Amino acid sequence: MEDCIFCKIIEGKIPSAKIYEDDRVICFLDIMPANKGHCLVIPKNHSKDLSDMKDEDAEAAIKVAKRVSKALSLSLGCQGFNLVMSNGLEAGQVVFHSHLHIVPRFKDDGLKIKWSHTKYKDGEMKEYAEKVKKFL
Repeated sequence: MEDCIFCKIIEGKIPSAKIYEDDRVICFLDIMPANKGHCLVIPKNHSKDLSDMKDEDAEAAIKVAKRVSKALSLSLGCQGFNLVMSNGLEAGQVVFHSHLHIVPRFKDDGLKIKWSHTKYKDGEMKEYAEKVKKFL
């Protein structure tokens, strides 16, 4: 896509701190990290979000995320990581090219990735499950 910043990074038109690249996926450091070492895993084929991704690209991206998360742990000594993917404006997506965030986590890093919770009313959980299953 012509105006997509991630496509420009993939094409080499914008520099990045690249960590990994293969024929389907690229991974580089986020320029505005939540923690140092925060990476983005991006399919090379442009897709706006997870629902738009080709299955092969989604599979490749998650495999690379798994590999990179292990490398973050070994290299940085992080005790955990968050794997985050925002899909759509309402979910906080800013760049509309599918991407996974891998955020290394350290004890007492002060980073809060948490949301509030809601509850289902009686029978509502089953109702929601049935609604979703109709479209699988």
